[in-house]
Formats: sequence, C-alpha cells, structure tokens
Amino acid sequence: MFFTSYKFIGFVILLVSLYYVLPKKAKWPLLLLGSYVFYYFAGWECLFYILGVTVITYVAGLLISKNKKAADARFSEMKQLEKSGEGSPEEVGKEARKRFKEAQKKRRRRIMAIGITLALLILAVVKYTNFTIHNINSILSVFHAPKRIDFLTIALPMGISFYTFQAVGYVIDVYRDRHEAQKNFFKYALFVSFFPQLVQGPISRYGDLSKELFTPHTFKGCVVERGLQRVIWGYFKKLVIADRILPAVNTMIGTPENFKGAYVFLVMMFYALELYADFTGGIDITIGIAEMLGIPVKENFERPFFSKNIAEYWRRWHITMGTWFTDYIFYPISVSGPMLKLSKWGRAHLPEKMGKRLPVYLASFIVWFTTGIWHGASWNFIVWGLGNFVVIMISQELEPLYAKFHKKVNTDGSVTYKSFQIGRTILLMSALRLFDCYRDVPLTFKMFGTMFTTWNWGSLGNGTLLHLGVARADYVILALGTILMFVVSMIGRSGSVRDKLAKKVPLAGRWAIFSALLLIVIVFGAYGLGYDASQFIYNQF
Repeated sequence: MFFTSYKFIGFVILLVSLYYVLPKKAKWPLLLLGSYVFYYFAGWECLFYILGVTVITYVAGLLISKNKKAADARFSEMKQLEKSGEGSPEEVGKEARKRFKEAQKKRRRRIMAIGITLALLILAVVKYTNFTIHNINSILSVFHAPKRIDFLTIALPMGISFYTFQAVGYVIDVYRDRHEAQKNFFKYALFVSFFPQLVQGPISRYGDLSKELFTPHTFKGCVVERGLQRVIWGYFKKLVIADRILPAVNTMIGTPENFKGAYVFLVMMFYALELYADFTGGIDITIGIAEMLGIPVKENFERPFFSKNIAEYWRRWHITMGTWFTDYIFYPISVSGPMLKLSKWGRAHLPEKMGKRLPVYLASFIVWFTTGIWHGASWNFIVWGLGNFVVIMISQELEPLYAKFHKKVNTDGSVTYKSFQIGRTILLMSALRLFDCYRDVPLTFKMFGTMFTTWNWGSLGNGTLLHLGVARADYVILALGTILMFVVSMIGRSGSVRDKLAKKVPLAGRWAIFSALLLIVIVFGAYGLGYDASQFIYNQF
C-alpha cells in the first residue's frame, strides 16, 4: 500500500474519518491498528521484524527505567541511614553511595547495550547479510578458493532503517533519563509503527511525538484543511515533477555507454531534482497526514539547495537523520574515554591543532561511514558517505584561508558570491550523488571523468533529449512545475506559505488554489508505462 496508490488514499480517508468519529479512548488504539494494517499490506512477514524491534526496545526501556527508580530509592535510603547513624560508613557512607551509583549506572548501560545490539542485529541480518557474503566471496575469489557462500533470500522490510533508529533513540533517551519508559506496550508500539513515518521518516524522538500521538484530538476544520494542503503539495512534487523526470534518469543511467560527457552532467542535475521532489514530496505527505490527525511531526527539510556549503546542506537536508547521527553517534564517540586518551596522545605527538581535532576527525569518519551504509548495503553508498566526510573535513581545515580571502576581497553580503557558493554546493552534492545513480564505484568515477574527456554538449540540442522517455510537453510541464516549486520555496523563507495564505486569502480562495493544484496533479501527474508512481526513492533505505 504505497502513498501514491488509490488504496492508500482510501485508507487515509477512512482512518481520518473514523479517528474523529470514535470516542476519545479509542483514538490511539485506532492509529495502532491502522499502522499495523498499513504495514501488513507491505508484506505480512514484515510484521515479525517490527514486532521484534518493538518488543526488544520496549523491554530494554522498561528495565532501565525500573532500575533507575529502584536505584534512586535505595540511594535516598542510604543517605537517610547515614544521617540517622544506623549504618556503617562502609555500607552507606559517601564512598559506598558513589560505588552503588556507579554500579547501577553500569547495569543500566549494559541493559541499554544489549537492547540496542539486538535491535540493530535484526536490521543487520536483513539488510547486510548478502552484502557481507558478497564481500567474503570477493575475497575468496582473490585467493582462487573453489567454494563460494550462497546468497540468502531475505526480503528487506519497508522502513526498517527508520523505525529501528527511532526505537534505538528511545532506549538511549530512557538511559539518559530524558523521559521515563512507556509502561503501556501498545502505546509504545504505536510510537514505533506510526504509519505515515514508516515509508521514509522523519525519525521522531519519543519526547517530541508521544504526547500528541496519544492525546485524543477533536475535529477542527482548519487543522484538517491545513494537513490536506500539505498532502496535495506533496503529491504535486512527487507525481508532477519527480516521476515525470524519472524515465530520463533511468534511461541515461541504464545505458551509461550511450550517455557520456554532457549527459552525465544532465544525470547530476536531473537526479538532484528528482530526489529532492520525491523525498520532500513524501515528507510533505507524511507531515500532512499527521497534521490532519492533529499530530505535529518534525520538519525534515529547510530549503537545502540554498546552502552555501555541504555542512550547511546536511543541516537542512533530512534533518532528523542528521540530528540522530549527531546526538547518538558523533557526540558519544567524540567525548568517550578512548577518544579523550587519543586526543591527549595526539596533542603530545602531533601538531597541536591536529591533535585536538583528532577525535573529531575519527568520530566524523565513523558517522559518515555509518550514514553511507545506512543508505544502502553496497560500496557505492559507503564511498558516497566518505566523500561527504572528505569534502566537509577539507572545508573545515581551510576555514582560516577562507577567512583571509573574504577579508581581503570583501565578499560579505555579496549576492554574486552567495550565488556562487550555492551553485558550488549544488554541483558538489549532485556529483557525489552519482554514486547513488550508477551504483558502481569504478563506473561512477569513469562516467564522472567523461564530463571532461567527452565533449558532446552540442548533442543536447539535436533532439536526443526527446528520446529519453520524456516528451516535449513533459519538459514544459516539468519546467513550469520546477519554477512553481522554486517560487514557493522562496516565499517560504520568511515563514510558512500556508500561514500566509490563511492570513491573506479567504477560505473560498484557498480552496480554489488547492483545488486547482489537485486538478493539476490529477491531470498532469506522471502515470502509466515508463513511470513509477508507486515507489518512493527512500523506500529502499
């Protein structure tokens, strides 16, 4: 049941209608039932995976929370016993309390580690088993070993990376005492499985989502209208833009030997547009559906193609994933005991600046390696992730030179230079995304090189573009749709476009605007042979 199917649209209409009709106590159970029905249609066997992750992390959170409460109670009791003189210093004194506190924290850390390991093990088995087998076989072939390991037939459950990370984040937050564990298993199961987020995120935090998710919301026309507007806008980006340009991208990357040089640059630009419209369109649908139910969900994008460097780009693109990696991987690693020892060693044996930043380099490397392999179990994604790491690290190390240049040339506030920075960032990110397009590391480097060795830019104007599966009329619709998306993004820099419409345009006018947008989606949406209006790109992750 994909977001773009009629079945899904009917499912959402029915669920939203029932949500506002049923009694308050039945609202969150309806969402849980609806989420599992939605997931059932993705494959009934996938239910075992999400249930497994849910049970493991629920039990881990509960055990951590119970231990924390029991330890706090015992700690207070030890203090009272010391004050009253009823216990010996060895049993209840300051040092005894300190040892007790450290021992209990170590126990909670052990529970957390076991819960996280088991949850991630499920993800690793279904997503990385065949990748591991492939690499083992490659090593065996180097040594001419006669035997090879057979690949396993394992279906990748929809959204497993998203709900696993969401559940792991919950366990870590319980351990950090940011919130208590949820005692009601079914409420926790709803947090993990909330259906709009299952396809491609956002990756929500329990503290952000739980309160509104379990609160019964009453019907408000303005709330449903607002959510519906976001949903329609998402379908516009997905069906009118992303799926319209998809055949051209598939044609060029499907036969790379026929599309070198200028066409590789075209792949870069087309794929950047397709990915952005596809991913943000899906997130718009997710957030819109949640809004229709009165449930706010974190924004996942903030006009990333207006970024002036790649570090800024990643603060604006897939925001919830970036903050997840920062909070749960980068910071814990960079301030861990081994890293502090490494920093001390680095300051003693390396140049001071490099020694201080050594933990940052290593933690960043781990984060970007993990980011790459999270996106897909193949070397092209790993190289893509490490490519981002290299560019960001070089940029950070050259910041003093940049500062001198800006001071000398006086680029502050220059529209021309800001435009250059934005264009440079788009080109860098699009070039790195070629690893995603061609899915083969040597081929990607080869195709990238042809942009400088095969000079065939003139062929772009000889009619070849009309033989990529996209007709002339499609290019016109695509151009107009992209312009509209850009204009809306520009308007949105100073605040929500929907808020501005609500203030300045009467209800009838707003309905006319979004009815027209819906009509455009229905009439000009890309459907049928050559198009794929069912899958979102991030489904595979």
